[in-house]
Amino acid sequence: MSRLREYKPSPLATLPKTLDPNEYYNLSPEYRRAEEERTALRSQMKRQYQMQLNNPYRKELIEDPALTRWLHARNIVYPHFRPSTKSSLMGVAFGVLPLVVLYFVLKTDRDKRDSKIDAGTYKRPFKLSS
Repeated sequence: MSRLREYKPSPLATLPKTLDPNEYYNLSPEYRRAEEERTALRSQMKRQYQMQLNNPYRKELIEDPALTRWLHARNIVYPHFRPSTKSSLMGVAFGVLPLVVLYFVLKTDRDKRDSKIDAGTYKRPFKLSS
């Protein structure tokens, strides 16, 4: 408890739930019961998976439906994609903006070279004929 009292949250981050005494100690009995049930179920599932994984006589693959769903959603992005402001800005920043910048860089370089050629002051760095 002494470390909890000395902890000071940083200005850019909020206090974690596990360190907030109001959230950590003042929980209702039904919330605690639900947390304990979820923890028991999670540990039971972990134990079942470890038993299947470490079975020396196993001949089939271990099918984890949650992992299968996650991999499917991760590999097939388009049905699960929702356009947002962030995704639109990322598309502009990494798709359109580099092309526009490259166009202007090449265009200004070409315009400068053409104006020097027209003025007769351009020295060609690579001459094909002497």
